[in-house]
Amino acid sequence: MRVSIEDGVWARRLRVLEPRLPGTLVVHEVYRSLQGEGTRAGLPCVFVRLAGCPMRCVYCDTPHAFHQGVARRLEELIDEVLGYGDRLVQITGGEPLVQEEVYPLMERLADAGRTVLLETGGGVETSRVDPRVCVILDVKTPGSGEVAANVWGNLDRLRAQDEVKFVVCDEADFRWSLEVIDRYRLVERVPVLISPAFGRVGLEELAGWILDSRLPLRMQVQLHKVIWGPDRRGV
Repeated sequence: MRVSIEDGVWARRLRVLEPRLPGTLVVHEVYRSLQGEGTRAGLPCVFVRLAGCPMRCVYCDTPHAFHQGVARRLEELIDEVLGYGDRLVQITGGEPLVQEEVYPLMERLADAGRTVLLETGGGVETSRVDPRVCVILDVKTPGSGEVAANVWGNLDRLRAQDEVKFVVCDEADFRWSLEVIDRYRLVERVPVLISPAFGRVGLEELAGWILDSRLPLRMQVQLHKVIWGPDRRGV
Protein backbone atom coordinates (compact mmCIF):
# COMPACT_ATOMS: atom_id res chain seq x y z
CA MET A 1 0.00 0.00 0.00
CA ARG A 2 1.40 3.38 -0.96
CA VAL A 3 1.91 6.20 1.49
CA SER A 4 -0.42 9.21 1.22
CA ILE A 5 0.30 12.89 1.77
CA GLU A 6 -1.95 12.75 4.83
CA ASP A 7 0.32 10.17 6.47
CA GLY A 8 1.88 11.53 9.67
CA VAL A 9 5.46 11.14 8.47
CA TRP A 10 4.77 12.90 5.17
CA ALA A 11 2.84 15.65 6.93
CA ARG A 12 5.75 16.35 9.27
CA ARG A 13 8.13 16.55 6.32
CA LEU A 14 5.92 19.19 4.68
CA ARG A 15 5.75 21.62 7.60
CA VAL A 16 7.80 24.13 5.62
CA LEU A 17 4.63 24.78 3.62
CA GLU A 18 2.56 26.02 6.58
CA PRO A 19 1.37 28.54 7.48
CA ARG A 20 1.08 30.72 4.40
CA LEU A 21 -1.44 32.92 2.65
CA PRO A 22 -3.86 31.57 0.02
CA GLY A 23 -2.71 32.24 -3.54
CA THR A 24 0.97 31.78 -2.71
CA LEU A 25 3.57 29.12 -3.31
CA VAL A 26 6.57 28.37 -1.13
CA VAL A 27 9.47 28.79 -3.55
CA HIS A 28 13.01 27.63 -2.94
CA GLU A 29 14.58 29.30 -5.98
CA VAL A 30 13.95 30.60 -9.49
CA TYR A 31 16.83 30.65 -11.95
CA ARG A 32 17.81 30.41 -15.60
CA SER A 33 20.20 27.69 -16.76
CA LEU A 34 20.64 24.94 -19.32
CA GLN A 35 18.30 22.00 -19.05
CA GLY A 36 20.45 19.26 -17.56
CA GLU A 37 18.31 16.18 -18.13
CA GLY A 38 15.73 14.60 -20.39
CA THR A 39 15.11 14.89 -24.09
CA ARG A 40 15.58 18.68 -23.96
CA ALA A 41 19.00 18.56 -22.29
CA GLY A 42 21.20 21.48 -23.30
CA LEU A 43 18.37 23.94 -24.00
CA PRO A 44 18.06 27.24 -22.09
CA CYS A 45 15.35 26.88 -19.46
CA VAL A 46 13.84 28.78 -16.54
CA PHE A 47 13.56 26.63 -13.43
CA VAL A 48 11.04 27.13 -10.64
CA ARG A 49 12.07 24.99 -7.69
CA LEU A 50 9.29 24.72 -5.13
CA ALA A 51 10.01 23.90 -1.50
CA GLY A 52 8.82 20.87 0.44
CA CYS A 53 9.01 17.16 -0.28
CA PRO A 54 7.43 14.23 1.54
CA MET A 55 10.03 11.74 0.25
CA ARG A 56 13.60 11.21 1.39
CA CYS A 57 15.40 9.44 -1.46
CA VAL A 58 18.86 8.29 -0.43
CA TYR A 59 20.50 10.01 -3.42
CA CYS A 60 18.60 13.33 -3.21
CA ASP A 61 20.79 16.21 -4.38
CA THR A 62 18.46 19.01 -3.27
CA PRO A 63 17.77 18.36 0.44
CA HIS A 64 18.01 22.11 1.00
CA ALA A 65 14.61 22.37 -0.71
CA PHE A 66 13.03 20.31 2.10
CA HIS A 67 13.02 23.17 4.58
CA GLN A 68 14.12 26.35 2.78
CA GLY A 69 11.54 28.43 0.97
CA VAL A 70 9.81 31.80 0.79
CA ALA A 71 6.08 32.34 0.20
CA ARG A 72 5.60 34.10 -3.13
CA ARG A 73 2.38 35.42 -4.67
CA LEU A 74 1.36 33.53 -7.79
CA GLU A 75 1.12 36.68 -9.92
CA GLU A 76 4.56 37.87 -8.84
CA LEU A 77 6.10 34.49 -9.58
CA ILE A 78 4.54 34.29 -13.05
CA ASP A 79 5.81 37.79 -13.89
CA GLU A 80 9.33 36.82 -12.87
CA VAL A 81 9.33 33.63 -14.94
CA LEU A 82 7.93 35.34 -18.03
CA GLY A 83 10.41 38.16 -17.58
CA TYR A 84 13.30 35.88 -18.44
CA GLY A 85 11.88 35.50 -21.95
CA ASP A 86 12.75 31.80 -22.42
CA ARG A 87 10.16 29.51 -23.98
CA LEU A 88 11.04 26.48 -21.84
CA VAL A 89 10.07 26.40 -18.15
CA GLN A 90 10.49 23.55 -15.70
CA ILE A 91 8.57 23.24 -12.45
CA THR A 92 10.52 21.09 -10.02
CA GLY A 93 11.20 20.67 -6.32
CA GLY A 94 11.06 19.21 -3.79
CA GLU A 95 7.81 17.69 -4.93
CA PRO A 96 5.84 20.41 -6.73
CA LEU A 97 2.49 18.61 -6.69
CA VAL A 98 2.12 18.91 -2.92
CA GLN A 99 1.34 22.63 -3.35
CA GLU A 100 -2.18 23.36 -4.56
CA GLU A 101 -1.23 26.56 -6.38
CA VAL A 102 1.15 24.69 -8.68
CA TYR A 103 -1.82 23.81 -10.91
CA PRO A 104 -2.78 27.41 -11.79
CA LEU A 105 0.93 28.22 -12.08
CA MET A 106 1.38 25.60 -14.81
CA GLU A 107 -1.87 26.58 -16.53
CA ARG A 108 -0.98 30.26 -16.63
CA LEU A 109 2.49 29.59 -18.00
CA ALA A 110 1.03 27.35 -20.71
CA ASP A 111 -1.53 30.07 -21.52
CA ALA A 112 1.42 32.44 -22.01
CA GLY A 113 2.84 30.15 -24.69
CA ARG A 114 5.54 28.52 -22.62
CA THR A 115 6.54 24.88 -22.96
CA VAL A 116 6.03 23.71 -19.40
CA LEU A 117 7.81 20.70 -17.93
CA LEU A 118 6.80 19.19 -14.61
CA GLU A 119 9.35 17.03 -12.78
CA THR A 120 7.53 14.93 -10.20
CA GLY A 121 8.71 12.15 -7.91
CA GLY A 122 5.62 10.09 -8.66
CA GLY A 123 4.21 10.00 -5.14
CA VAL A 124 1.24 12.25 -5.99
CA GLU A 125 -1.40 11.57 -8.65
CA THR A 126 -0.85 13.47 -11.89
CA SER A 127 -4.51 13.39 -12.97
CA ARG A 128 -5.01 17.13 -12.34
CA VAL A 129 -2.00 18.31 -14.35
CA ASP A 130 -2.91 20.50 -17.33
CA PRO A 131 -2.84 18.35 -20.51
CA ARG A 132 -0.48 20.83 -22.17
CA VAL A 133 2.22 20.15 -19.58
CA CYS A 134 4.98 17.60 -20.21
CA VAL A 135 5.18 15.32 -17.19
CA ILE A 136 8.63 13.96 -16.35
CA LEU A 137 7.78 11.10 -14.02
CA ASP A 138 10.54 9.84 -11.73
CA VAL A 139 9.70 6.25 -10.81
CA LYS A 140 11.25 5.44 -7.45
CA THR A 141 13.42 2.32 -7.51
CA PRO A 142 13.97 0.06 -4.47
CA GLY A 143 17.42 1.56 -3.98
CA SER A 144 15.90 5.02 -3.53
CA GLY A 145 14.28 3.96 -0.27
CA GLU A 146 10.93 5.34 -1.46
CA VAL A 147 9.57 2.62 -3.75
CA ALA A 148 6.43 2.32 -1.59
CA ALA A 149 5.52 5.91 -2.49
CA ASN A 150 5.02 5.21 -6.21
CA VAL A 151 1.51 5.93 -7.50
CA TRP A 152 1.39 3.29 -10.20
CA GLY A 153 -1.65 4.82 -11.85
CA ASN A 154 0.62 7.67 -12.97
CA LEU A 155 2.29 5.28 -15.40
CA ASP A 156 -1.07 4.50 -16.99
CA ARG A 157 -1.65 8.24 -17.47
CA LEU A 158 1.58 8.87 -19.41
CA ARG A 159 1.13 10.35 -22.89
CA ALA A 160 3.51 10.52 -25.86
CA GLN A 161 4.62 14.02 -24.84
CA ASP A 162 5.69 12.83 -21.38
CA GLU A 163 8.91 11.20 -20.19
CA VAL A 164 9.65 8.62 -17.52
CA LYS A 165 12.87 8.45 -15.52
CA PHE A 166 14.49 5.74 -13.43
CA VAL A 167 17.42 6.62 -11.17
CA VAL A 168 19.31 3.40 -10.47
CA CYS A 169 21.59 2.79 -7.51
CA ASP A 170 22.90 -0.61 -8.63
CA GLU A 171 22.28 -3.44 -11.09
CA ALA A 172 19.37 -4.75 -9.03
CA ASP A 173 17.64 -1.38 -9.47
CA PHE A 174 18.28 -1.55 -13.21
CA ARG A 175 16.78 -5.06 -13.46
CA TRP A 176 13.77 -3.93 -11.42
CA SER A 177 13.36 -0.97 -13.79
CA LEU A 178 13.34 -3.30 -16.79
CA GLU A 179 10.47 -5.23 -15.23
CA VAL A 180 8.45 -2.04 -14.77
CA ILE A 181 9.28 -0.89 -18.29
CA ASP A 182 8.02 -4.20 -19.66
CA ARG A 183 4.90 -4.33 -17.47
CA TYR A 184 3.73 -0.89 -18.56
CA ARG A 185 5.06 -1.13 -22.14
CA LEU A 186 6.88 2.13 -21.59
CA VAL A 187 9.30 2.06 -24.52
CA GLU A 188 6.30 1.86 -26.86
CA ARG A 189 4.68 4.90 -25.27
CA VAL A 190 7.20 7.47 -23.99
CA PRO A 191 10.92 8.27 -23.91
CA VAL A 192 12.49 6.21 -21.12
CA LEU A 193 15.42 7.81 -19.30
CA ILE A 194 17.91 5.89 -17.17
CA SER A 195 20.09 7.86 -14.78
CA PRO A 196 22.90 6.65 -12.53
CA ALA A 197 22.56 7.67 -8.89
CA PHE A 198 25.39 10.16 -8.60
CA GLY A 199 28.49 8.54 -7.13
CA ARG A 200 26.86 5.09 -6.85
CA VAL A 201 26.91 3.73 -10.42
CA GLY A 202 29.68 4.23 -12.96
CA LEU A 203 28.79 5.65 -16.38
CA GLU A 204 30.51 2.85 -18.27
CA GLU A 205 28.80 0.30 -16.06
CA LEU A 206 25.35 1.72 -16.73
CA ALA A 207 26.08 2.05 -20.44
CA GLY A 208 26.87 -1.66 -20.53
CA TRP A 209 23.61 -2.61 -18.85
CA ILE A 210 21.63 -0.50 -21.30
CA LEU A 211 23.41 -1.95 -24.33
CA ASP A 212 22.89 -5.48 -23.05
CA SER A 213 19.16 -4.82 -22.56
CA ARG A 214 18.67 -4.28 -26.32
CA LEU A 215 16.01 -1.71 -25.50
CA PRO A 216 15.82 1.90 -26.77
CA LEU A 217 16.58 3.39 -23.36
CA ARG A 218 18.13 6.83 -23.13
CA MET A 219 21.07 7.02 -20.74
CA GLN A 220 21.37 10.45 -19.22
CA VAL A 221 23.88 12.21 -17.05
CA GLN A 222 23.09 15.40 -15.17
CA LEU A 223 24.61 17.90 -17.57
CA HIS A 224 24.54 20.73 -15.05
CA LYS A 225 26.76 18.71 -12.71
CA VAL A 226 29.21 18.03 -15.51
CA ILE A 227 29.43 21.76 -16.29
CA TRP A 228 29.27 23.38 -12.85
CA GLY A 229 30.05 20.55 -10.43
CA PRO A 230 27.78 18.56 -8.09
CA ASP A 231 27.48 21.13 -5.29
CA ARG A 232 26.65 24.33 -7.21
CA ARG A 233 23.13 25.68 -6.62
CA GLY A 234 21.02 27.68 -9.04
CA VAL A 235 22.21 25.81 -12.12
